[in-house]
Amino acid sequence: MKKPGWPSMVILRYALLQLPSLVLVVLILILVGQWMDLPGWFVWGFIAFWVAKDVILFPFLWRAFDWGCSGANSIVGAQGIVEVPLAPSGHIRVRGELWRAEMVGGGGQIGRGKTVQVRGIRGLTLLVQPDNDESTHPPIEERIASLKAMKFRG
Repeated sequence: MKKPGWPSMVILRYALLQLPSLVLVVLILILVGQWMDLPGWFVWGFIAFWVAKDVILFPFLWRAFDWGCSGANSIVGAQGIVEVPLAPSGHIRVRGELWRAEMVGGGGQIGRGKTVQVRGIRGLTLLVQPDNDESTHPPIEERIASLKAMKFRG
């Protein structure tokens, strides 16, 4: 299976949004250099440190710069697996993330491991209903394993 990389637009967006802070650091170093005699190795070392900081932080922050798919409404219609039984509220796992969920229309209970469809959002709570078409889905063990694997992807 091919490991997905970071979208080039996200990398470009991240780099462009880091430029103002880099320019500010360089300007501060120039101003401080006018009052004090800063050695060249210190100036270039500090700039290298600043750029390295941004490169090191990128794997942890890149999702915040992926504006195309991070909208809350992109989760509507997604499928989730019940982690804490819904009676009428509990928790489900959708795309590797654990969410508080509430059944639409109330009534009954949906047990752990059952599949649900996200029908809406209210605040940070997903509104769900049972997935009636479980026959077309792989066994629950495979679905849970794939969702947990998604949790550990960059």
